[in-house]
Amino acid sequence: MIIRQMQAGDLEQTAALEAKNFSRPWSREAFADALEKEYYRYLVAIDENTQQVLGMCGMIRTLEEGGITNVVVRDDARNQGIAYKMLTELMQRAEKEGVKEYTLEVRKSNAPAIVLYRKLGFTEEGIRPSFYDMPVEDALIMRKR
Repeated sequence: MIIRQMQAGDLEQTAALEAKNFSRPWSREAFADALEKEYYRYLVAIDENTQQVLGMCGMIRTLEEGGITNVVVRDDARNQGIAYKMLTELMQRAEKEGVKEYTLEVRKSNAPAIVLYRKLGFTEEGIRPSFYDMPVEDALIMRKR
């Protein structure tokens, strides 16, 4: 597996992965637009043998803060540490650009993601009531300083 910057050639696979896993997925066009903006950072994990996208993560950078926007791993590639490796790489790259802290929202019921974020040093900072829909659910706000 390799982790690299998302490229235009990855858009179909990343948009399909997003659509399969989220009730309000980003579109191919939204990802394409993000690739054009200097304040977005997106990485993909690629299977070196098949060249298939195994996972994707991204953030928006605002001065010294990085807002994690998307994290997803293909169903058949989960529980292999891919999300951990992608987020670690994303944050290492961001720190070189001056990012000092990170925030994200996660569904309160998404226990595996919460465990991952805690492992990466994130702590719970609050709740966004009814942040998600389809189904409606609160978001846990997490931050890493």
